[in-house]
Amino acid sequence: MADTPPGPDATDRSLLRRVRAGEEDAATALYLRYADHLRALAARQSSAALATRLDPDDIVQSVFRTFFRRVGDNQYDVPAGDDLWRLFLVIALNKIRNAAAHHRAAKRDVRQTVPIGDDARRVEADGGATGLAVLRMVIDDALARLPEGTRRIVELRVEGFEVAEVADRVGRSKRSVERVLQQFRDELKGLLDEDR
Repeated sequence: MADTPPGPDATDRSLLRRVRAGEEDAATALYLRYADHLRALAARQSSAALATRLDPDDIVQSVFRTFFRRVGDNQYDVPAGDDLWRLFLVIALNKIRNAAAHHRAAKRDVRQTVPIGDDARRVEADGGATGLAVLRMVIDDALARLPEGTRRIVELRVEGFEVAEVADRVGRSKRSVERVLQQFRDELKGLLDEDR
């Protein structure tokens, strides 16, 4: 174990390396760095009905339990200059989605036990805009890693252009555009399903 605790300037990459070496203070530093953000995300993403059965701290604990278990199996790495937030975001969104599905199943359906009040009307008025905003953030992060030509194809399709129109605009064949779009869908699905 190290003689000095990690400072606030320690990178996620260095902390992850220290966690793998068994340094508990590095694990604590990662937890302290991201727990509040994850707690806020879980609170925002949980419907009013789900919030009656699921505490955001449950999600945070589950995220870190999964993360540290997989770190022990050497499943995660942090590229130089990057951080772990996107990974924690994806894990948390999957945990929230799975918890919501669990609490909406058959007889335990949380929607049947919560009266429609001001909070429920507010959530209905949101129409899922918060979830859509988070999804857009994940998509934007995935787009940022693509080469310019590939990114342009995906952006045009997201803007609503048909595949043939995208092909004309970027000067590629329709089949080539379809292949790029399918690869992006697969990558995005991998990000969203990473913690299942």
